[in-house]
Amino acid sequence: MSLTIEGPVARLRLNRPDKRNAMDQAMWESLPRLVEQAVATPGVRLILLGSATPGIFCAGADIGEFARETASPEWRARNQAAIRATQLALARAPLPVIALVDGDSVGGGCGLALAADIRIASPRARFGITPAKLGLVYPLHDTRLLVDLVGPGQAKRLLYTGRLISAEEAQRIGLVEELAENVESAAEALAAEMIAVSPFTQKATRATVQRILEGTADDDAASTALFDQAFTGPDFAEGVSAFLARRKPDFAR
Repeated sequence: MSLTIEGPVARLRLNRPDKRNAMDQAMWESLPRLVEQAVATPGVRLILLGSATPGIFCAGADIGEFARETASPEWRARNQAAIRATQLALARAPLPVIALVDGDSVGGGCGLALAADIRIASPRARFGITPAKLGLVYPLHDTRLLVDLVGPGQAKRLLYTGRLISAEEAQRIGLVEELAENVESAAEALAAEMIAVSPFTQKATRATVQRILEGTADDDAASTALFDQAFTGPDFAEGVSAFLARRKPDFAR
């Protein structure tokens, strides 16, 4: 795993190509710390999650490590905690997360993509959630992320069969938001659009969508306060000033 900061963009890269980026315990444990580091870096606006090697995304958990270690209840507990911490770090980060999927995204690897806000996939990407092929059970949190994206029927179809589906089918059922021949270029273009708008609005919107996914159905004191707060913030002042002056807003001021 590696983290690089390029101005407002933090890049998280999986880098275990000999294992098709299969996630071992050390990788599960390091990813939340890297997300935390990215979020804490001043000026960072979003996170791109991808692979250091073209044509690979993530083959899932390291099954060889599973075979060696799962007899130990202590290791299983540590592994489950690390996987959960990774998924929560991505899914609840206050910054937008974009997954760049250029290759197979399977099992726990698909879970990483599910935890992102937006998924951009290349035509050679494939998606599958395969615990049924190993006699395992997918975590509830990750299953909920899948159901939120594709609905219960499609989620059951994928989970009951463990089949791999193409990037085109993944987009059709709502698992992927964008297809691109070059995921890096597409992600950079999307990132530029996102960086050009209000960071306050993005953070507030991410928090609002998360509350909706968790069951909040109507405005309450917290959402009303957030709505009101915007009118007194610097982003609103800059946005209105730019609109009246017929110029592009500069929210980095």
